[in-house]
Amino acid sequence: MPDLEAGYFTIFLTCLISSILITKLYTSSRVKSHLPPSPFRLPVIGHLHLLSPLPHQALHNLSNRHGPVFRLFLGSTPCVVASSPETAKEILKTHDNVFLDRPHNSIVDYFAYGGKGFIFARYGSYWKFLKKIIMSELLNGKTLDFLYPVRHDETNRFIKYLSQKAKDGKFVELEGELMKMTSNVISRLFMSKRCSEQEDELGDITKIITETAEIIGKFNLSDHIWFCKNLDLQGFGKVSKDVHSRFDALMERIIKEHEVARKEEKGVVKDLLNILLDISEDDSMEIKLTRENIKAFIQDIFAAGTDTSAITIEWALAELINHPNIMKKAQEEIDLVIGKNRLVQESDVPNLPYLQAIVKESLRLHPTAPLILRLSTQDCTVGGYYIPTNTTTLVNVWSLGRDPLHWESPLEFMPERFEGKQLDVRGQHFHLLPFGTGRRMCPGTSLALLTVHTTLGAMIQCFEWKAGKNGNIAIVDMDEGIGITLPRANPLVCVPVARLDPIPLSV
Repeated sequence: MPDLEAGYFTIFLTCLISSILITKLYTSSRVKSHLPPSPFRLPVIGHLHLLSPLPHQALHNLSNRHGPVFRLFLGSTPCVVASSPETAKEILKTHDNVFLDRPHNSIVDYFAYGGKGFIFARYGSYWKFLKKIIMSELLNGKTLDFLYPVRHDETNRFIKYLSQKAKDGKFVELEGELMKMTSNVISRLFMSKRCSEQEDELGDITKIITETAEIIGKFNLSDHIWFCKNLDLQGFGKVSKDVHSRFDALMERIIKEHEVARKEEKGVVKDLLNILLDISEDDSMEIKLTRENIKAFIQDIFAAGTDTSAITIEWALAELINHPNIMKKAQEEIDLVIGKNRLVQESDVPNLPYLQAIVKESLRLHPTAPLILRLSTQDCTVGGYYIPTNTTTLVNVWSLGRDPLHWESPLEFMPERFEGKQLDVRGQHFHLLPFGTGRRMCPGTSLALLTVHTTLGAMIQCFEWKAGKNGNIAIVDMDEGIGITLPRANPLVCVPVARLDPIPLSV
């Protein structure tokens, strides 16, 4: 009898283990079958062979073959790419609590002081604290209004510079000059200094930010191929250390200058750095801001606000040169609303709907952040497919703006598509996300749009633009360059020709 009971028990145990194994195998098979489709994958490098120097374009072409959601392995890093407004909405809104973190790599961590800034901080109490500071202290409407004279003055200076070039009949390389202007705006807002007037290392900050964007935008094999982890095969580590050390030394000097002025109480200007120092010295704050927090945050603002605004203006002007009928219509609108006796101002923008449409159309075709990167912190489902935890997710904003299901003639530059439509760029419409959306949407959107609209409007109002060093190029090329912020492959070079005489610089 005991032998019989032992036999029954053995049979029961065998059946139980078998059922568990079968269930696990079935579940694993079912999960695997519900993973997004994936192209053929090579050993070690995964799908790296499918990416070009312009990843957003390569991913767009892959989505045309594999659908709006597909899976890639960049070396050993699992990734999912979303290329339709519907899947973007699932990731950035429906499952926004799952995709609130950004993926990190060695270069980003180094530049971001180990995630101590805002852009790359993990979602949590510290990130929420910084977001509150940004929205309530640094980039709120009151502060932007208070610092309006800075933006106004920089626009005047830029137009005055262009006016002199027009008088001399000389060409302008717009990428460099626009970068100077936007970096001057940011540096004056934060530090009460103009980068372009500094004869020491402060004048190099534009170069530092450009180099930072270039390095972050490159693919580092050490982060994705496991046996290269401790090897600096491409030399990015060495370059990163050099660029970062220059930025850190520059920020350290500027912070010390502010601290000395605060102690002496001599000419303390309420710039944004002083606001951050006030917060760091406030013992009532729930989180203490450290020196590295402040440096990382300033770097975030420079990186996010300098070349992005400049590049947007450059792309928009290139499109207008290639579409003279649109340029003429924009000039007529400005002449009608503003006249020819004063320069367009920020307060005029709401009354210039066609200018707004031009900026929206340029951002649709040339988003300065072509890929939104997120990291899944939980298992979830997107587009009916299973997305495991710790999957790097790329929302292809460049593809969203070219989706033929949402845009008529998507490759054509047509600002008229926005006329009479309540389509904005502030994250409410998932086929147009140049600034992202949700909790991690770009907090500097308002500042960026003020700068872009006013500067582009003044350039349209005051000048005709002849492409080329001699003004003899009929069509401007629209090739994209390599970088995280979608620069032009060939900087826009033009000869400005004055429309107005004299140029109505405002006071």
